[in-house]
Amino acid sequence: MPKRIFPAEWGFLFGLMLLLTGCAVGTSTLPSVSRSTSNSVAVVAGTEVASTKSSSLWLQSQGQRRVKDANPPAIRAVSAIMIDARTGETLYQKNADEPRQVASTQKLVTALIVAEQDPLDEPVRVDRRDTNVEPTKVGIRAGELYTRRQLLRAMLVHSANDCAAALARTHSGSIAEFSGEMNRLAQRCGTTCSHFVNPHGLPAQQHSTARDMARIAFRAYHNPDLREAMAMRSYCFRYASGRLCMLEPTNKLLERSPFFNGMKTGYTEAAGKCLVSSYSRGGRELILVQLGSHARYVFDDAQRLIGWAAGS
Repeated sequence: MPKRIFPAEWGFLFGLMLLLTGCAVGTSTLPSVSRSTSNSVAVVAGTEVASTKSSSLWLQSQGQRRVKDANPPAIRAVSAIMIDARTGETLYQKNADEPRQVASTQKLVTALIVAEQDPLDEPVRVDRRDTNVEPTKVGIRAGELYTRRQLLRAMLVHSANDCAAALARTHSGSIAEFSGEMNRLAQRCGTTCSHFVNPHGLPAQQHSTARDMARIAFRAYHNPDLREAMAMRSYCFRYASGRLCMLEPTNKLLERSPFFNGMKTGYTEAAGKCLVSSYSRGGRELILVQLGSHARYVFDDAQRLIGWAAGS
């Protein structure tokens, strides 16, 4: 007689078949780990940040993968993103695609246009229209001559709105024409939700996102002239009259550690406190964008979050 197979043996065989089938399915359909509003999950999305480096081409072919498991410290910014400054990897994000005004951090777009397209050591003449801006300015006067490099450094170190206006007008002829160039350059950086209407970030119908600002910051970080200017712990501005003025940086992270190496601050009532910061130490290079934060917390939050990502 053939051997009888008892129900328990059927259960064992059926369970073994399910186990083998489940392993095969599980290895081919891993769920995505991307959560755009999460504080605790980081992803790599190679297409998120425009890069000219070959490493970014590798990232684009890899899709998404988790790069950080530990929970990051909480920050007060409404939206934020941190990327690897060498590859463009996203290491952290919080509401990174929420459109917001970004205040003076959009001066990075102005700086990129000037640094990439204009002769920096060529003198330009200040117009009266350039001086009609508030509140932060160095007090250049109509008719005075300055090199673009002088104006660029004053804009990036001290957030001078009059210098931003002069750079924009002498590049394009008018603020309106320059804003069109800003939007075209932003698109070349890979932005998808940005619209700029002035070179300094004063309140207007304009917006960007933390992710888009990271794309812009990535390009600025890899420009040698901008890297040099953004890293200055102070800048001695020489007026046309010969008078000297020591400009202190608005980015207070530069005073905390030599490993913080620049980028841009911003503030308006509509935008809140904004900060784009960069860090380099031991081969680790990071860019952090915070939008809609508070002056009391933004630098401490940046230091703690960058320290978390850097493993320090």
